[in-house]
Amino acid sequence: MKIVIARTAGFCMGVRRAVDTVLDASNSQKGPICTYGPLIHNPQVLNLLKEKGIPVISEIPEKGEGTVLIRAHGVPPEAKDALKESGFSVIDSTCPRVIKVQRIIHRYAKKGHHAIIIGDRDHPEVIGLNGYAYGLGHVVETLEEAKALPAFDNAIIVAQTTQSVQFYDEVKQWASRRHPHYLTFDTICDSTEKRQADILSIAQTVDAVVVVGGKNSGNTQRLAELARESGKLTFHIEDTDELDLSQLKNLDSVAITAGASTPNWIINKVYRAIESGTASEQTLFGIPVSGLKMGLLRSNAYLAMGSASLAYACSVLQGIHNWLIPSAVAMLYVLSMHIFNHLTAISSDRYNDPERADFYDRNKWALAAFAFTGGGVGLLLAYSQGIFPFLVLLIMSLAGLSYNAPVIPKRFFDGRYRCLRDIPGSKTILIAAAWGTVTALLPALTSPQGFALSTLPAFALAAGMVFARTVFFDILDMQGDRIVGQETFPIILGDKKTVRILKNLLVTLAVMLPLSSAFGIFTGLGFILWIYPVMMFALLLAYQKRFVLAGVQLEFLIESHLVLSGIIALAWSLLLG
Repeated sequence: MKIVIARTAGFCMGVRRAVDTVLDASNSQKGPICTYGPLIHNPQVLNLLKEKGIPVISEIPEKGEGTVLIRAHGVPPEAKDALKESGFSVIDSTCPRVIKVQRIIHRYAKKGHHAIIIGDRDHPEVIGLNGYAYGLGHVVETLEEAKALPAFDNAIIVAQTTQSVQFYDEVKQWASRRHPHYLTFDTICDSTEKRQADILSIAQTVDAVVVVGGKNSGNTQRLAELARESGKLTFHIEDTDELDLSQLKNLDSVAITAGASTPNWIINKVYRAIESGTASEQTLFGIPVSGLKMGLLRSNAYLAMGSASLAYACSVLQGIHNWLIPSAVAMLYVLSMHIFNHLTAISSDRYNDPERADFYDRNKWALAAFAFTGGGVGLLLAYSQGIFPFLVLLIMSLAGLSYNAPVIPKRFFDGRYRCLRDIPGSKTILIAAAWGTVTALLPALTSPQGFALSTLPAFALAAGMVFARTVFFDILDMQGDRIVGQETFPIILGDKKTVRILKNLLVTLAVMLPLSSAFGIFTGLGFILWIYPVMMFALLLAYQKRFVLAGVQLEFLIESHLVLSGIIALAWSLLLG
């Protein structure tokens, strides 16, 4: 089945800003934090805020304590003043697009203009907008209600930012005919316009549409209405438990769109559910391919194969012939450390990859035993190569196991940076350095020739490619990482800047490989292995252009690049005889 995710699906700018603001506040500020009214219209986000100790208050107390965040929809000005007067420290998370409408209404209300607000009367945004009209506001939900209003000497017409574009156009056409002196403003958010146009276009090319988002979200409801009006089978769901896969299984194509308050992890969860639940099963030696692929990814076995492949490729680049034991050491170390990493990252995985979190939660003791055993065997193999390789691997293993443990006792330092994981970007840097060490440095260390001129660029290749792979996953997992307070590179720098850095890195590695072979630093493998970073570059570009969507398939392709390095190295070695 072909599955299409609308380009505009998920958080709009205003919602992302509000969620980022409240999460940053919860991770950095001391004292109680709450939101005045639901921050956004999404039950999953509201539940996770509740789990983080951020309740919703609906009434303003006489005496407030701590920090209160104003919801993305905004509030009437008197509510904001009352929150400050009660003693709260107020953080305004109102969407900038909503603030723009508030200012328009306020500016003209001071001149005596009536404000005709086209929107849902009970929607919090509309209630807030009406507060800025200071008694001169009139909320209308239908064209008939607009026609029933008295003729005003001076009036403006604005729309709720998530209003139907088609309906607002009808109102403006009516006003231009009957009340040409009324001032009209195009206040529907461009994100809303694009979202509605997107679903109308996509619906013409698919058999069914799945709309993901809160049932009480106005913009999500309108997306579902537009999809139904297109005549296509339409489902409006909040989560995968409402998805009826039996109705999708025999279709050729389905589109997924989502409201402005729907987080990425829910969209990806729905995509994975449809991807796995509607796939026509293929088998390999009688084993279902989808199950095999999922098992390799979830257990980190495929990643471990990738580390062995990369260690072999780095050995061949350096002209090292005794690559077997170093490759095995790399495989066992990576398998062990990544299992432990996922066991300690279940909290963020619950948002980024719920199925993986469930897998590790159900099998945590067996996986922990497996990781300890694999790590122990790896240390024994390293010891067989000498005391120095053993000590290097032991130190790296202890560092990996202590990543989440407080290094500084609380009685000496009660600040934020007590663990290695608290250092922004540390996870990605440490993972890349560890991989570079076990796949490039250890083979050289256990080789009779020792470190050579080729060792450093081999380390740069391994560490660079693993850095690109890890940051790629960090881009996919940004929302879940932010929820648990993990400051990865995409969160620190922004996803767009991070992607530019990755592209420059991959191009640099692709140029370095043949140049190193040309100057005799690497073996001739470098003339072919440049394909390895170029393929990762192409996959990153394909993801940007949405040719490849987040899901099991993308995860498998990213990990396959590690295996590709070994395949290229093996093919080159066989050709040379």
